[in-house]
Amino acid sequence: MPKAALTESADTTAAPLPATYEAALTELESLVGQLESGQMPLDQLLSGYQRGAALLAFCRDKLKAVEDQIQVLDGGQIKPWSGA
Repeated sequence: MPKAALTESADTTAAPLPATYEAALTELESLVGQLESGQMPLDQLLSGYQRGAALLAFCRDKLKAVEDQIQVLDGGQIKPWSGA
């Protein structure tokens, strides 16, 4: 029986990633809130953590892709952010 439980939790973490950075960030923030609340059962904590790790990697990849595009546009150098 434990094997079936592992398959179920693996299926929830294999859910498709959101289409956009913003959607992934919103889901990640919601998930972190649920994890920090201490109200999730142990089996959901593990699958929630795994989903969070996947969302975090997705967000980091999107940010890295944008940073790489900016470097190309700026001639290979990252310029300081002026905030304006």
